[in-house]
Order: sequence, then structure tokens, then C-alpha cells
Amino acid sequence: MHKNWLLLAILLPVFVACAGEAELSATSRLKVDLQQVVGAGIVQPVGGITSAGQPDEAAFKVFAESGYAAVIDLRTEGEDRGLDEKAVVEGLGMTYVMLPVGRDGISFDNARALDEMIASYDKPVLIHCRSGNRVGALLALRASLEGADDEAALEAGRAGGLTRLEPEVKELLHSDN
Repeated sequence: MHKNWLLLAILLPVFVACAGEAELSATSRLKVDLQQVVGAGIVQPVGGITSAGQPDEAAFKVFAESGYAAVIDLRTEGEDRGLDEKAVVEGLGMTYVMLPVGRDGISFDNARALDEMIASYDKPVLIHCRSGNRVGALLALRASLEGADDEAALEAGRAGGLTRLEPEVKELLHSDN
């Protein structure tokens, strides 16, 4: 019996550390799950950015407390956010920027505009739309503009949330940018 307690005493810190690492890795992916971000109370950017679906006030608070400088909202004017996003974001000390991108706005021009916005901050930025799909689409095009081949660009997009818009992105990648 004593050996079992000793083994538990040795392994328990390892299990706790692994659980902590799993929680941190879940909040340090390019596209994050907002429930995990809120649950962990911290988020880590990848390359200075994080992609997400539509955050709520609790999620925005975690981004602000994690040192994010800005929120780039790709949703169009008519899309319901469930809150006054600009007021919430600015009330938390971050900059709120809109780059309205509907389904027909997936373009190399918008990817360039997004890249310029990201580059204008020296701290991390959150980029979001409703689900992360438009974010991933623009990130794929951005990767292509930076010299990635088509498959690597698509992988970058998928990491950022690209799903249903992948056929449109593939078509754009095969065209002249």
C-alpha cells in the first residue's frame, strides 16, 4: 500500500503538468476554441495572431488580459455579434478594427489589407469572423503572398479556420494574384 502512495506522489505532479500543457496548447493554436480560452483564462498567439469565431465579452476580456493590442473583425455590418463589440473591445483597452469580408470578399486584396493591419501592431491581434472560416481563407491567401506553395498556403488557412471556403481559396491560388 505504501508503494502505491509513493507512486501516486511521484506521478501526480507529472499528470498535473501534462494537463496544464494540454490546456495551454489548446489556447495557443492559431484558431482557438473560445470556451477553452475563457476556461483557461489565458491565450497565446501564434506568430502574433490568433484566429477565432465570434467572441463574447468574457473571451474579449481574456484577450485583453493576455496582452492583445487589437481585434480585427471580418464580419460585415449586418451580421449580429450579440454585443456592441466596438464598445466592449475599446472598453478593455484594445483597438477595434473592421475589415468587412463577406463570402465574395475573399481576395488577395483583402489578404494584403489584413497583412498591413497585422503588421501595424507590435503586440498580438485577434482576427475573427463568425466561425473562423473567412479568417482562415484570408490567412491562406496571405501565406501565398508570402511565398508559400498552394498546399502550404491551404495548410496555413486550415490552421486558421478554413473549412467551407476552401474551394474558393483553391481557385484563387490557381489564378494570378
